[in-house]
Amino acid sequence: MREFVERKERKANRLIREKSPYLLQHAYNPVNWFPWGEEAFSKAARESKPVFLSIGYS
Repeated sequence: MREFVERKERKANRLIREKSPYLLQHAYNPVNWFPWGEEAFSKAARESKPVFLSIGYS
């Protein structure tokens, strides 16, 4: 009898376009991360949401 293993395709987030090794290691994280920059702050301002800052933990 053959076993079938479900294979989930991982989808990259916007960090996949970054050059930083730290950011790239989170490119397949399901969190909708933004790199530090105008795009993140503009979106937060438009949506009246705070900015959650990750300063690294690995």
